Amino acid sequence: MILVTLYRKPESREADQVAAELAALKEEYPHQVLTVDITREPVLQETYDHAVPLVEIGPYRLKWPITSQELVVALGAAKDRLTRLETQNEAQKANIRLPKMTGSDRFSLWFSKNYMLFMILFLGLYTGLPFLAPTLMKIGVKGPAQVIYTIYSPLCHQFAFRSFFLFGEQPYYPRELAGMKGVITYETLAGDSTVDLWNARRFVGNERLGYKVALCQRDVAIYGAMVAFAVIFAVTGRKIKVIPWLVWVIIGLGPIGLDGLSQLPGLTEMHLPFNLNIFRESTPFLRTFTGVLFGLTTAWYIFPMLEDAMRETYRMMLRKQAVWSQIEPQIKAQTNEIP
Repeated sequence: MILVTLYRKPESREADQVAAELAALKEEYPHQVLTVDITREPVLQETYDHAVPLVEIGPYRLKWPITSQELVVALGAAKDRLTRLETQNEAQKANIRLPKMTGSDRFSLWFSKNYMLFMILFLGLYTGLPFLAPTLMKIGVKGPAQVIYTIYSPLCHQFAFRSFFLFGEQPYYPRELAGMKGVITYETLAGDSTVDLWNARRFVGNERLGYKVALCQRDVAIYGAMVAFAVIFAVTGRKIKVIPWLVWVIIGLGPIGLDGLSQLPGLTEMHLPFNLNIFRESTPFLRTFTGVLFGLTTAWYIFPMLEDAMRETYRMMLRKQAVWSQIEPQIKAQTNEIP
């Protein structure tokens, strides 16, 4: 049997007229009318207030004014569709005909409402675990600490000269090429004027120098800024508008790209017997500053767009839940299986 959903207000002569026309067509086109009172759910009233009476027949949606001819066409198409479904098994037909709220629908409803909590927890965990590694090393729990270093190794270069250190003499040990005065350089602690990149990745620190954070300075700044913006975005009701993409390119991508790419010749300098003026090494401040700019603008660009998509999903699932809460008793009152 064909299912027809009629969205209406309680006292509506137009809706009564549509209901009467559907009743007149019931003998020729057997169908079951499920009535949804939009005034019982705020989200339905907000969505359909100026559209009712509204009729849904399968994929067809008819808005007022609705003629008898439109109802005949929609019911006829639905009847033909059901006839084609006769070759399918009963479970498939039931799933197609019954507009019920599924488990995945309920998850979509919950997730679209609470996704920012998930994002904050995920980004916070991703950013926080690298700081747990040096903490564990400090208290002598080296096994789990090495697991964290290993997990993050494919995700970050983990060069010791571009990472923060905890519990040591300095918070960082930059290369001599960075030109920072008054700090112990990485070459000094390594005892070599050249830098072996493999050893720089593997070195996690010691009791005197401290222990390396499992993400580099720039990555810590990027993801830390994203966490901060996510919290602000959630606290302010997720109403912050998206920034123009050109702002993201100029302020976010430009500085980090310039600072990061300009270091590449400096890596080759480690293996050459001479220096070139193009060789440079960024400082912890510049890595952190450009990382914050990139993380902040990226989050500012992505989260508002994600919010628009999630808000639409939430409204769609909320409407479906509201409709189902009204039509479920009607279906159960009539029959458990639609022939």
